[in-house]
Amino acid sequence: MSTEIEAGHREKAYQVLKSDAHKILKLIEVQMDNLTMPQCPLYEEVLDTQMFGLSREIDFAIRLGLVDERDGKELLESLERQLSTLHDAVTGDR
Repeated sequence: MSTEIEAGHREKAYQVLKSDAHKILKLIEVQMDNLTMPQCPLYEEVLDTQMFGLSREIDFAIRLGLVDERDGKELLESLERQLSTLHDAVTGDR
């Protein structure tokens, strides 16, 4: 039974991290669409702060054994790729 509980906690932790990554992507989309250009220091500060926070969450979950290191790194890299694609799309339009 404890194995099932541990698996449930691992899945929940990964889903929370995925949700946080999605929130960062949406926050940056809104900022790029409505507020500032990607070259703006505010944009860079928000992005850096959010990405740093997520990387610390992922590191914490890995250290607790709730998320596999490979999965955590892939989640962060996936978000970075999505943000890069968004950045390219927005800067290409302007």
